[in-house]
Amino acid sequence: MRTVVLAGGTGGAKLAAGFQSLLEPGELTVIANTADDDEFWGLLVSPDLDATIYRLAGVFDDATGYGQKGDTFNTLDALGRLGEPTWFRIGDRDLATHVVRADMLNSGSRLTETALELCRRFGLATRVLPMTDDKVRTRFVTEHGTVSFQNYFVRERLRPPLSAIEIAGADSAVPSPEVTAALVDADLVVIGPSNPLISIGPILAVIKRGLHRERTVAVTPIVAGVALKGPTVEMMRALGHEPSPVEVARGYTSIAGTFVLDSRDAGAAAEIEALGYRVVVCDTVMAGGGGGLAKAILEAL
Repeated sequence: MRTVVLAGGTGGAKLAAGFQSLLEPGELTVIANTADDDEFWGLLVSPDLDATIYRLAGVFDDATGYGQKGDTFNTLDALGRLGEPTWFRIGDRDLATHVVRADMLNSGSRLTETALELCRRFGLATRVLPMTDDKVRTRFVTEHGTVSFQNYFVRERLRPPLSAIEIAGADSAVPSPEVTAALVDADLVVIGPSNPLISIGPILAVIKRGLHRERTVAVTPIVAGVALKGPTVEMMRALGHEPSPVEVARGYTSIAGTFVLDSRDAGAAAEIEALGYRVVVCDTVMAGGGGGLAKAILEAL
């Protein structure tokens, strides 16, 4: 079954790894968020794209939540001794990925081409595609001004109160030919359990016209009132949204026909069905990896 997963770097990427374990080689394509990309020392860092590749290749560092397992930080330490700010932690192995990407971009390659080449070098049959080759960036409007994604998340640790989220460049960005083809060919499109505001939202802003509601499934990122990873609940509250599966489902009504709800929230199934969804209720907590959830979705459909 040709499957496309829309993913940020955590929940969506983990679910994608589950699908990869079940599908035939080459049947899975992941479309990753690139709105939290940023540049450090002249290198484009694409955290969600890289985290997805690392996870699918089995080298993602779950202990730190970023980068590759067993990484060292010798280059970063040397930069610090030279007086460079080192609040954004880039390991040596991770740095190699950024160097390869920068070299290809400087030689005229598109971001998509760099991602496909990195997939090949990490031994993946799965294709991981950026949502667009155009520049799209998330900006957080706070009491202290508007700041970039990495500054807000990493440097400021989400401390300034949030008043709005802007996705700069999304209005003019277009999907790459590879993304468009993947969506046309897909038997199933899965909106992963990533943050709907800052991980899935930017992807949908670029590609939503290519989605078919009857073959698109959305997975809840909220279970029993909490997000298993990241500040999804806090951000939804800050922007005036109820942090619940029902509220997430409301945001996907025009693009998804099936909603996957965690069994702990089964009481909300009728309300979500009233929005026009077919509801699948199962255990969405991927404690042992994403294979169990991916299998439940495939079996339900």
